[in-house]
Amino acid sequence: MLKLHAAAEALPGVLESATADGLTLTAALERLLAIEVEATETRRLAGRLRFASLPTPATLEEFDYDAAPAVDPQLINELATCRYLDSATNVLLIGQPGLGKTHLAVGLARKAAEAGYRTYFTTATDLAARCHRAAIEGRWATTMRFFAGPSLLVIDELGYLPLPAEAASALFQVISQRYLKTSIILTSNRGVGAWADTLGDTTVAAALLDRLLHRSVVLNLEGDSYRLRDHHARNDTLRKATTGNRQPLR
Repeated sequence: MLKLHAAAEALPGVLESATADGLTLTAALERLLAIEVEATETRRLAGRLRFASLPTPATLEEFDYDAAPAVDPQLINELATCRYLDSATNVLLIGQPGLGKTHLAVGLARKAAEAGYRTYFTTATDLAARCHRAAIEGRWATTMRFFAGPSLLVIDELGYLPLPAEAASALFQVISQRYLKTSIILTSNRGVGAWADTLGDTTVAAALLDRLLHRSVVLNLEGDSYRLRDHHARNDTLRKATTGNRQPLR
């Protein structure tokens, strides 16, 4: 059974338009098949997005480059083509909180899913917790295979919380098994020179960075956070409304 559900649903309308437009049987069949192909791809994309577990609906098209002048739009547009995935290149997004790192990571992950790549999003702490549970429950090998599987693995928020030794080891093993095979997007609020403090081990940090940076694109984001700019804007609006003074509150 072919299970051409979309084509079957569209059949009456296509037959009606075929009669009205004078379409040949072949042309009508092509229109039905196009409807079925589009519906199939829509279902597959929905499945890839569900698996990706993206935390927000953010897209690259919504990113405010004016508020993030350190971000090169041409570089982001190039990454949006997903060509970096074919060479297993990693992307590191580094900068203080509120500069759009997660927005860019989610947007790039969405582009990858839309392009047909299997993608998965997690935070560094969630990845570590999942690996910890797997070790306790005897599912370590299964969990390592899970994190090795996606063409793109996004690891968000490395450095926001210190990782215990076993968590740093798990992160290193995940990155090692993906090395030169599949891509990682990693966001961190700390420069790579401070990762030894985050991971609690200079040797692990050096080995991890060696694998991540071997084939990578590094974006350093700078400037005021979105939340800080919003805070100043709200204060400025409030002052104008109440006093007429155009000087923003600090």
